[in-house]
Amino acid sequence: MKVESFVLPEHDWVPNNPKLAVLFYHGAVDATDCEGTAKAFEAAFGDNGWPPQWRDGIYDYHHYHSTAHEALGIAAGTATLMIGGPGGREIRVEAGDALVLPTGTGHRSIEASDDFLVVGAYPRGQDWDICREAPSEKARERMAGLPLPDADPIAGRTGPLIEQWK
Repeated sequence: MKVESFVLPEHDWVPNNPKLAVLFYHGAVDATDCEGTAKAFEAAFGDNGWPPQWRDGIYDYHHYHSTAHEALGIAAGTATLMIGGPGGREIRVEAGDALVLPTGTGHRSIEASDDFLVVGAYPRGQDWDICREAPSEKARERMAGLPLPDADPIAGRTGPLIEQWK
């Protein structure tokens, strides 16, 4: 598994996260069939304290979460995503890949295959919201104070998140 990481500065109305890196896991799990890959992500996320909460696509509009960090496991298909808000970074994802987005990170789907399916998870105790405008001061304070997860959603207590998110 190859892991890329990058930090995104605030861009346009999207706050992103100037301290915590986006993590992009290429081939995080073996991409077998849709159901098998989805279950592999659900098991990894659940075992590592990131209870899976949904299976669906990714919204086609820019948004971020101010109340949770997010793990996305690509269970089927391919997509081009924009990470970081309007004018952000385009990335191509495929079945078996995963992303971890720190709170405040803008994201949207630009295009996706018809079979595109994602498993979404958040650290235990963090409930997600959907933000589509610049954050208030209160929201900025909430994001800055959001607890770090106890484990990497893919690799547990020794993964890239533990090494990089300090």
